[in-house]
Amino acid sequence: MDFTLQIDTDYSLQEAGEVIRSALEHEKHLAKYKVYRYSMICDEFEDQYDLISTEFIRKFETGELIDDEKYFDWYAAKRGLDHWKKKLIVLEGVRL
Repeated sequence: MDFTLQIDTDYSLQEAGEVIRSALEHEKHLAKYKVYRYSMICDEFEDQYDLISTEFIRKFETGELIDDEKYFDWYAAKRGLDHWKKKLIVLEGVRL
């Protein structure tokens, strides 16, 4: 997929490119960290409840699991993990 980027600045294309490259690397680093942290949280819940996160999400969304407050924390962690994984995939696919 091609992507066009218009940069309105008085700085050179090389300088602007370095800033953008740095920002993308920073965001990629953040995404890797978030994936790592949310994975750790999900792993802890999986061990505690002896259930994998994808199965937990299915049961939670169908209403099979509703009586534990921690389920909401697990749900948020799994959704966060999925979100940051998608971001990381996109960021890793960017070539400048």
